[in-house]
Amino acid sequence: MKRVFLFLITNIAVMLVLSVVASLLGVDRFLTANCLNLPALLAFSAIFGFGGSFISLFMSKWMAKRSTGAVVITEPRNSAEMWLLSTVERQARAAGIGMPEVAVYDAPEPNAFATGATKNSSLVAVSTGLMRSMSQDEIEAVLAHEVSHIANGDMVTLTLIQGVLNTFVMFLSRVIGYVIDKAVFRTERGTGIGYFISVMALQIVFGILASMIVAWFSRQREFRADAGSAHLAGKRKMIAALQKLGGLHAASSLPPQQMAFGIAGGAREWFSTHPPIEARIAALQSAS
Repeated sequence: MKRVFLFLITNIAVMLVLSVVASLLGVDRFLTANCLNLPALLAFSAIFGFGGSFISLFMSKWMAKRSTGAVVITEPRNSAEMWLLSTVERQARAAGIGMPEVAVYDAPEPNAFATGATKNSSLVAVSTGLMRSMSQDEIEAVLAHEVSHIANGDMVTLTLIQGVLNTFVMFLSRVIGYVIDKAVFRTERGTGIGYFISVMALQIVFGILASMIVAWFSRQREFRADAGSAHLAGKRKMIAALQKLGGLHAASSLPPQQMAFGIAGGAREWFSTHPPIEARIAALQSAS
């Protein structure tokens, strides 16, 4: 769950920074000089919306390492690290992707995540808690789940969806902010402080609401990554890993943006990036 949560938080922060920059450069004044130029606003929103989303994507691996303290294995220090590298290498070859970086981060909860801008420039990280609490077969299934996320292109697809949502967030926040500035703050010419405050507040609110859509998308992709793990490592191993996770209540020490493509789920509400473990096991058991 960490990966997506981190992506969402980074995306909201990037969008706010871009909005402030646009305001300082006079873009908002240009768009509102003679009433609200809706076609120009839509074009501006699309450029900045997709731009912000792709900036978040290219920052994702760096953010993941920094926020978790993950240490990339370059030279295996023990047999466990050597096994991790060889297992991910074998699974990546079978999935048809480049070899990801493999990292370990210190956290008591059993968890793992994958991130990266492309299929051939990615990162798979596992927690020390997962290494201690799971068998090799279960860890193999977890790794296969993360490799499947990469092979399925989930981060890129998520980025495109986020870009569309960013576009509407920027567009609607400015349209509504303009109306508030005129109707509530009574600004007669151009825009005033009410417009700026309203736009910033609305972008945060709409950004949080948009994250519900991203979370729904993430829940659907979890089933596909589980199926990919069953193909790479075996259905029995993936079911056993999920059962172990359900018993251990693996959760939430992953940084916000990694929370979506980690193996463990979070709150089972609208903002949850993972379906209930019971539903995931049932989907695997019913698959041919």
